[in-house]
Amino acid sequence: MLTHQFNPYSACTSILVGKNASADGSTMIGRNEDSRAAWAKKMIIHAHREFEEPQTFKSQDQTHPFTMTLPKIRAKYTATPEWTAEYGLFEEDGINEYGVAMSATESAYCNTRVLAADPYVKDGIGEEAMVTVTLPYIHSAREGVERLGHIIEEHGTYETNGILFSDVNEVWYMETGAGHYWVAQRIPDDAYAVVANQLAIQEIDFSDHDNYLYAKDIRNFVLDNQLASMDNGLNFREVFGTADLSDRYYNTPRVWYGQRCFTPSVTQTPESFDLPFIQRADGLIHIDQVQGYLASHYQGTPFDPVGQGTATEKHQYRPISIAKTQESHVLQLRPDLPVTLSGIHWLAMGVAAESVYVPFYAGATTTPAAYQVATEKYDATSAYWIFKHVGILVDAHYHELHGELQTVQKELAIQLGHHIIVTDQQVAALTGDELAMALTKANQKAVDQALNTMQALAADLITKSTDMSPLNYDTDLNL
Repeated sequence: MLTHQFNPYSACTSILVGKNASADGSTMIGRNEDSRAAWAKKMIIHAHREFEEPQTFKSQDQTHPFTMTLPKIRAKYTATPEWTAEYGLFEEDGINEYGVAMSATESAYCNTRVLAADPYVKDGIGEEAMVTVTLPYIHSAREGVERLGHIIEEHGTYETNGILFSDVNEVWYMETGAGHYWVAQRIPDDAYAVVANQLAIQEIDFSDHDNYLYAKDIRNFVLDNQLASMDNGLNFREVFGTADLSDRYYNTPRVWYGQRCFTPSVTQTPESFDLPFIQRADGLIHIDQVQGYLASHYQGTPFDPVGQGTATEKHQYRPISIAKTQESHVLQLRPDLPVTLSGIHWLAMGVAAESVYVPFYAGATTTPAAYQVATEKYDATSAYWIFKHVGILVDAHYHELHGELQTVQKELAIQLGHHIIVTDQQVAALTGDELAMALTKANQKAVDQALNTMQALAADLITKSTDMSPLNYDTDLNL
């Protein structure tokens, strides 16, 4: 996630899981969207639209006035835009009516050698527009890569990003480099990848078009500008990326921890620049484990900022779940189901470690009212602020109150997981508008359960916190 104009450091963490690496055959892509500690998000569903003439997209970000022509048919899709469009839409993540998921972006960095040869384009495309101009117009993950790649080659980009795409069969990770170049790799069906704010794709096999896509003249660009010899092919991470102290402390430890979670049989170190992009898990990966990684902060290591390490260790590495997370999502596409029923957009508003992943069937027609309210300041009717409120209350007395939050998180995870199982059974015979209506009601039921429980928890936390004031004084009863 690019941090707009407020913070010079970008901070997202991403995970991608192939269908044979998951326990139920789902493909999964997920990401923490990190920007500011108080920067509200909402969730909406754009309806299918067919226009008489091609539409024009024009960015509302005055710093980067990107514009392009859009097709006449716009598919229905879910999205999580900002509370304000002043700096751009930042729709970030969603699933469209064709069963394609997209998450954009994982901010990364390009080295100065490459940027000198092909500088950024000020009015090119950036993160804020990528979902909006791509997701409603694609019918597969591969097509998503190709469409966005064409846009980047034609219009350029003003930043370096990683973009996640999936459909029920394939998972792709795409990375941009310099002003006009990009590559993409299909995640093997039996593998996963975690990415943390640095270019991650390694060797590109130019002869394997089933698993690699790239800008049409990237080889000539590398050779003409003497960026690499190409004698041994192209390692995109090495040629286009960075390997500096910020990577060592800010980025690579998050990749290390992710691979430690899913592949503990492989011993690696947090500051290694040799962590592989593609990794195989020791066991099949479940949806709650993907969510658990995105909500993690080095638990079980000395580097947990709320753990038992030394003061230095606890602040040595930037954790995965961080106070500046706006929302965290996992886009799950389940096999052997109608496309309307297959996609679940799991969404945790605010800090994932202190929130709950609520499941939304992407086949619904609209989102609950609380998820359509996003404001600059606290609003008790907004789902974003309801979850943030609980986190703030816990933070004030973390070690005294965190256990209560964990209990509620576990209870809600069980209830919401059961809700999906029951709903799948109840709607199995439905189709068309009847199915969409049933899924819309199911989403409302899940939201009611989650928000009512979190509001009740907030009431308990406030009540208990009243006796934790620093102004407390124990009176001697003998006085």
